[in-house]
Amino acid sequence: MVKALKREMIGFEGKVLLDTLRRLYRRGATENIRKLIRKTHPADLAWVFRSLPLAEQKAIFEIIAHTDLVAGFLSELDESIMVELVEDLSPSFMADVVTSMASDDAADLLEALPNDIAADIQKHMEADDRNEVEELLKYDPETAGGIMSPDFMYLDEDLTVEEAIGKVQKRSEEKEMVFYLYITHGDGQLAGVLSLRELLMHPMHRQLKNIMNASVISVTTDTDQEEVAHIVSQYNLLALPVVDATFKLIGIITVDDVIDVIREEATEDFLQMAGAGKDNEILLKPLHQKILLRAPWLFASWIGGVAAIFIINGFEYELKQVLALASFIPIIAGMGGNIATQSSTIVVRGLATGRVNMLHFFQIVGKETLVGVALGTMFGLLLGLLATFQYTTHVNLGLVVGISVFAVMAMAATLGTVIPMLLKRFNIDAAIATGPFITTFIDVLGISLYFVVAKYFLNI
Repeated sequence: MVKALKREMIGFEGKVLLDTLRRLYRRGATENIRKLIRKTHPADLAWVFRSLPLAEQKAIFEIIAHTDLVAGFLSELDESIMVELVEDLSPSFMADVVTSMASDDAADLLEALPNDIAADIQKHMEADDRNEVEELLKYDPETAGGIMSPDFMYLDEDLTVEEAIGKVQKRSEEKEMVFYLYITHGDGQLAGVLSLRELLMHPMHRQLKNIMNASVISVTTDTDQEEVAHIVSQYNLLALPVVDATFKLIGIITVDDVIDVIREEATEDFLQMAGAGKDNEILLKPLHQKILLRAPWLFASWIGGVAAIFIINGFEYELKQVLALASFIPIIAGMGGNIATQSSTIVVRGLATGRVNMLHFFQIVGKETLVGVALGTMFGLLLGLLATFQYTTHVNLGLVVGISVFAVMAMAATLGTVIPMLLKRFNIDAAIATGPFITTFIDVLGISLYFVVAKYFLNI
């Protein structure tokens, strides 16, 4: 009952919890820490642990490990912190902890641990629990099979409403998401679905096969988790059944797991778009790993910068003739890079959420090109006028600058749209097209275009 009253803390309350926990730790007030832990939501404890040094994490975890909250706490922890904490625990103790967790959370924990430690823990588990977890571990962790739970409520289609209610009353405590009742026939094949509310509204003698909804939405075990999240979001589902190749019902994916997937996929996309790798836990990585993760992406920018140096050197004569050309290189490259990043970000998120459809390729590219043309015209006109009044000795400089800004922005908006969609067409993660790659590509093309226009209109 106490657990149901707990709520997650945010902002100031979370900081107070952190300060209180550290103060009690410094005083050695173990009993007070234990009382505070029992009153705190596991998600809040996990938030606090991110801000604690490793020594304090391990000392406080020793206290948590001797409470009944340890399983829920480990389920909420960041993977890297969780691995650090459990590596020193005995396999038999961890086997008890894993057994008390939901099977999908237990599988996630074992998946994160080094293989030898995970194997030792599994040896100490009861046969039924071990087999259940091992079944989940067979699937790729980023597929429907990897995130599903095998603890679900299913009923045979020949049962009456009265018999079904009796089974729900007996088994609902140990099952997930009893709001949806999945109806099966034969050897456990999925036949339909029924909500608990619909079950209670029908006469007791009616059979389930006569009242169920046979048009049930489901996924297979190898469906990508991103596609699962898209289906749940599109159809506003609280749970999604998972079937095997024979359409046998083997698990369900609940909305709380889908929320985690959405957050994970969005974080991964944004990290890639910023050129910071794709590891969700990059903030918690050691310094050398952070450097190694980010260096390749920055190397792409470095190559683009070197290429720009050679391009500018190739137009050294033109720069000597009209030195004012150098003043506008940063803004032309910057405007092109920015609008390309905007377009590619819009398309990448649209592809991820299903709002951008490859069937509308030309329509989407056309619209973004028109946006680039409109914005290029506006900013080209403004910068062209500025150049005209600022550098009166060069008659056509304003025209050069204006045309360059217009052309670069129109081109950048088009390429920023086309490249992610082409990558998607060839089943390559579209997020890698943004950030350093598109920005660098546009910088090189933009500077080249700028000097070609200058050479033509200034006759140099």
